[in-house]
Amino acid sequence: MRGLNTILLTGGAGFIGSSLARHLLAENDLTQLIVLDKLTYAGNRAHLVVPEQDKRCTFVQGDICDLALLERLFNDHQISGIFHLAAESHVDRSIAQPQEFITTNVQGTSALLEIARAHKLPLLHCSTDEVYGPIRSPEKAKEDAPLLPSSPYAASKTAADLLCQAAFRTYEVETIITRCTNNYGPRQFPEKLIPRFVQCALRDEPLPIYGKGLQIRDWIHVDDHCAGMIAAWRRGKAGQVYHFAGHRERTNIGMARSILDALRKPHSLIQHVADRPGHDERYALDTEKSLMWFGWQPKVNFQTAFPEVINSLVADFTG
Repeated sequence: MRGLNTILLTGGAGFIGSSLARHLLAENDLTQLIVLDKLTYAGNRAHLVVPEQDKRCTFVQGDICDLALLERLFNDHQISGIFHLAAESHVDRSIAQPQEFITTNVQGTSALLEIARAHKLPLLHCSTDEVYGPIRSPEKAKEDAPLLPSSPYAASKTAADLLCQAAFRTYEVETIITRCTNNYGPRQFPEKLIPRFVQCALRDEPLPIYGKGLQIRDWIHVDDHCAGMIAAWRRGKAGQVYHFAGHRERTNIGMARSILDALRKPHSLIQHVADRPGHDERYALDTEKSLMWFGWQPKVNFQTAFPEVINSLVADFTG
């Protein structure tokens, strides 16, 4: 079983990364957490106010593509492992600006793998369900399903996954890949569906729904995802892929209606717009392997957590 000791967490000022920082700092065997983040538009140092109150947490602003910086961090802190969450992740932006996604998601992952190879470090790479492309109902993708990405974002994450697998097979780098469904929770940047719709509703602005809004996504609370990554780190096998899902499938239009109901706003704010290119109809992951290997399953109740998340986002946007 892997311990933590001194961990480099990339993308730690983002939504999922800042949540993972909190979970890692709650682990007894963590001695130091180095949070590396470029602080692009979606990264926010304020997300780390609580983690940075812990003397074990050190924040470094920088780019994962900077090999000299990565080498310096290893030499200064004697890092024992990497949780790699830094990524460009918004599909719409990837369609408009694909090169940024190639740079961060592919070249950045390659740079981290070079450091992991040189110093014999284990590396956990946080990936996405989108690498599989659309999954027909009622099927769920298993870890060995074909990778058929539809968007530049999904393609860049697929390339990063394959680089991790190649590093394991060629150089015996101790890599673990985790793939997860749509996350929800506090501190999420309002380009993603839930915070964006909350923000629009609070302003009495239209909630844009692609096409008929019948695309299906599976929602998992970010705390369940973070618990899964730590479990995979501790007990997962090198070279393997593990899935995390909330098993809470919702259509996009259904989610929009739920948000409007929670905020007591009229459904007339829903505005149907032209569908985006290559829009996948449904994502779904089989999580039996994670249950069997390390007993992971989602614990957060959606019915309870969803209104709490809405309230936290309202406080963020109005406070």
